Amino acid sequence: MSVVIKVEGVSKLYKLGEISTGTFRHDLNRWIKRVINKEDAYTKIGLLDDRNLNAEYVWALRKIDLEINKGDILGVIGSNGSGKSTLLKLLSKITKPTEGRIFLNGKISSLLEVGTGFHPEMTGRENVFMNGSILGMKKKEIAEQLDSIIDFSGVEQFIDTPIKRYSSGMKVRLGFAVAAHLNQDILIVDEVLAVGDAEFQKKCLGSMQNVSKQGRTVLFVSHNMAAIKQLCTRTLVLNKGSLVADTTTEDGILRYLESARSNDFNGINLLNEKFEKDVLVSFEQISIKQQGNLVSDISNDEDFNIEILYTICQRIIGFRLILLVYDNYENLITRSYFDELNDMGSTVNEGRYHTIFNIPANLLIDGIYKLKIISYIHNIRLCKPYEGITLSLNVIETGLLKRKVLPQSDRGLVTLPIQISTNTRM
Repeated sequence: MSVVIKVEGVSKLYKLGEISTGTFRHDLNRWIKRVINKEDAYTKIGLLDDRNLNAEYVWALRKIDLEINKGDILGVIGSNGSGKSTLLKLLSKITKPTEGRIFLNGKISSLLEVGTGFHPEMTGRENVFMNGSILGMKKKEIAEQLDSIIDFSGVEQFIDTPIKRYSSGMKVRLGFAVAAHLNQDILIVDEVLAVGDAEFQKKCLGSMQNVSKQGRTVLFVSHNMAAIKQLCTRTLVLNKGSLVADTTTEDGILRYLESARSNDFNGINLLNEKFEKDVLVSFEQISIKQQGNLVSDISNDEDFNIEILYTICQRIIGFRLILLVYDNYENLITRSYFDELNDMGSTVNEGRYHTIFNIPANLLIDGIYKLKIISYIHNIRLCKPYEGITLSLNVIETGLLKRKVLPQSDRGLVTLPIQISTNTRM
């Protein structure tokens, strides 16, 4: 199989805070400040990077070696700041590597930003022709594909409306439609599914699969693990600028989730006094316990508890505390409400509380799960922190339900025991 992308020892270095002011006077003022050891008011951006906190420079990527074959659908995953978008920009020739070399055997089309290359004053139709020309298509080729592009994008009703009146979702639909209809050898897509609706996401995945069947190559960045699993057979895992895994998608997702696990909640003070004066609930400790012991790995043939210690800072009418359980592909497995039977929620007074969520045995199959705890006032507002508190859980199959012989695709999401009886009929 022929190699279409080869990356050899590629690194990318950025200098923190060094941004042009845009005027000669301010640039001169900056230089004078630097000479007399005064603070530069134009470039302090307050950026810290845990790859090298005290450095003036930061390596966005470091010594990446990679080969991508024709027809590959390659997933790229990692936490925010891991270098995913930087890698795609290097491959798209938007920027150059500081070190190393990149060899490309074929034409590239990329969709890295919503509405990239669109002019806000031009209509959708005019932008299709302009964007297609920028990406290397001839006017005749664009005209031949125009109906398909418009139909795929789903914005036919607004195609002669200026782009500035489009929503971000409409822009990305049109942008992806143009990129997907190019006869390019390599398609690079960065988080396009984060904007589109369910119907558009299904179209995108189908389109990228068709591109691969035609012998073209797809690089796909997403935080949607279910989409990565469905589309990609090979996955890169990046962490703090380094390539930590180049493996199968199943293994890559597990490695990424393992590296992202954060069970440091046990025994750690979580008081959220930093959330200003309107704090209603102050979480102190969250623990995972099985047989009364603090654990991060649990056996699925025994029940276990999620225990939350928190303080109600003032009387709340309609208080609710919810536990959400997601699998490693972001599928919601189950949820549980505190005082769930009361539709209006509970009235709680100031004080210290201890809530226990009990997860029954033989429910979760083995794997890594994300647990999210959210507190809110029923039908009124979320309590701070608004995004909730998240921790990870590793479930190990043990006991009678241990089924190593079943492939992953046949195991389902949960292991609910089902009573079966058979009678002989004459």
